[in-house]
Amino acid sequence: MEATKVGIREFRAGMAEFIASSSPVAVTRHGQTIGYFIPTHGQVEADIASLKKASKTLDRLLAAKSVDVDAVVAEFKTARKRASKSKKPVAVMA
Repeated sequence: MEATKVGIREFRAGMAEFIASSSPVAVTRHGQTIGYFIPTHGQVEADIASLKKASKTLDRLLAAKSVDVDAVVAEFKTARKRASKSKKPVAVMA
């Protein structure tokens, strides 16, 4: 199942429609995919089944794009550390 690609503004504007849909959505920003929205519906058992289906879909999408998940996780952790360091307040001596 191929994900529908939409820009972040279109995604925000059509959120209700995407939630009601049963197909995954690839959210893009400036043409680059920044995330996937995978709607789930129904009771707990159905939610679990949807999440399992979504994880398989995501695995296929990542494999199709030759994405190294470990490399992405490492890059994310590095970016988070950098962002965390830059947000710390700096003491100013008067």
